Amino acid sequence: MDDFSDWIGRSETRHDVFGATPVAALKATLDHPAWDVALGTALPPLWHWLYFLPLHRQSELGPDGHAKRGGFLPPVPLPRRMWAGSQFEFRAPLRVGDRAERSSTIADVTAKEGRSGPLVFVKVRHEIRVGGAEEPALVEFHDIVYRDAKQPGDIEPPPQPAPQGAAWQREIVPDDVLLFRYSALTFNGHRIHYDRRYVTEVEGYPGLVVHGPLIATLLMDLLRRELPDADVAGFRFKAVRPTFDLHPLRVNGQREGDTVRLWAQDHEGWLTMDAVATLRT
Repeated sequence: MDDFSDWIGRSETRHDVFGATPVAALKATLDHPAWDVALGTALPPLWHWLYFLPLHRQSELGPDGHAKRGGFLPPVPLPRRMWAGSQFEFRAPLRVGDRAERSSTIADVTAKEGRSGPLVFVKVRHEIRVGGAEEPALVEFHDIVYRDAKQPGDIEPPPQPAPQGAAWQREIVPDDVLLFRYSALTFNGHRIHYDRRYVTEVEGYPGLVVHGPLIATLLMDLLRRELPDADVAGFRFKAVRPTFDLHPLRVNGQREGDTVRLWAQDHEGWLTMDAVATLRT
């Protein structure tokens, strides 16, 4: 495994305009009633993922549907790439019609040895500014993990039971249409989310993998359904266990003062994502 420490500090900047159509499309995907999205409408937390999309040319994609290794991110040779978690500071609203800039910097690269082989963790810091402001309206840390291909006899980490006694619950059917629509909205070509032959025969998963950001978005959507006037100041989530399209999943929430505990679980009751939102008071 190469040393990728010299990639720390590498940065890139992208520009975008927060258009109305992606907001309306995600509302439809999350099964909200249709409504006109006017200029000035505040983006719900995490909906900034609809913008600054990776517009790689077709010839620049690798066999997994991601961009070939060695662009902005380090060329880690491990074949499986997953979104491990994120942390957010929501400092000011992002609104439909805003002209925005996102600056991204590789904050850390760490290699470890796991029970199933080598792992490489990459942490990227994103800052979004609107209207030429000096201070970012949103700060996000994005954790990416690279793993070796699944091998026969690999020992999986023991599952964790999901918490009990949720105040709020929703059951979601993560069928291939939902996964396709979210992939399309985020221009995500990663084949594990829509190519069943690839994900089962090449990467060794039992079914299509539900996007980690989609599950995080469903958790935040649960909070907004239950507390529509809540002002979210911070959010963090960690992917605990892969979720597949083979069975329904459940998103859960429980308010605890100025924080909201959120989690997702699979059909067997195992914890798949753990999250906490902090409310601004």
